[in-house]
Amino acid sequence: MDYSIPILPTISTFFIVLSAIFVAIGWYLISKRKIEAHKKTMFLAAIFAIIFFIIYSSRTIFVGNTSFGGPENIKIYYTIFLLFHITLATVGAVMGIITLWTGYKNNLSKHRKLGPITSVIWFATAITGVAVYCLLYVIYQGGETTSVIKAILGF
Repeated sequence: MDYSIPILPTISTFFIVLSAIFVAIGWYLISKRKIEAHKKTMFLAAIFAIIFFIIYSSRTIFVGNTSFGGPENIKIYYTIFLLFHITLATVGAVMGIITLWTGYKNNLSKHRKLGPITSVIWFATAITGVAVYCLLYVIYQGGETTSVIKAILGF
């Protein structure tokens, strides 16, 4: 393998992993009833997720997305996995906003119900995001950089 790892996807993946780590720390802190530390940690997790989104969406808009460059016979599995990841990320982002809002507004009964579900979805999103990153840039050399629709669906 004599290809280089692109910088923007590497940085954005780093921030989503950092976000998930801070969600885990926040979950631990609330289990220890350290409410103020939990709030600050979850706020940082949200900031890291926003940084990821800014980098990812900027790259998508201004550069494009990288299509799968691996073997053709596994492309369909990659595409299904990618669509699963995108669905998780979308649901996780919406639930994350709602969960943060319920915590901010002190609607703790709803926040306590949503928090664990949102966290698990966020962890799954981060893990599948790292897997997509590895499939695109580490295990296989990325394909062409193209529009998001063409990169995801191949047309």
